[in-house]
Amino acid sequence: MFDSILVVCVGNICRSPTGERLLKQALPTKKIASAGLGALVGKPADETAINIANQHNLSLDGHLAQQLTSTLCRQYDLILVMEKEHIDGVCRIVPEVRGKTMLYGHWINQQEIADPYRKSREAFEFVYLQLEQSAQKWAQVLSR
Repeated sequence: MFDSILVVCVGNICRSPTGERLLKQALPTKKIASAGLGALVGKPADETAINIANQHNLSLDGHLAQQLTSTLCRQYDLILVMEKEHIDGVCRIVPEVRGKTMLYGHWINQQEIADPYRKSREAFEFVYLQLEQSAQKWAQVLSR
């Protein structure tokens, strides 16, 4: 089964840290982390992402962006990405992980989750709600 989940976006400062923490909240016994295809390595989560998460009683404290690597990809049972093109990005790094790489929004009609970076607060709120809904669906599926 899927005991470990890696959440991937581009910079690893907006979507994937939020998605990671939501999954950790919903699936506390699973090993869950996040990384970026073009990570802003060592940077904390985006300030707006932190504020939106805090409003929903979710903490992004202590998050530091990390770069996606072949080693990381091989360490996790399931890799969840935000956009379809991220699947290709992950597979360029480690082709053999294609079979375990899926959209974070898979269970909400295969929705892609757009990057809110440098966009409005409303964009961040919309993304948060998509991530939250997706995390709940993944938790239901993985808890069966």
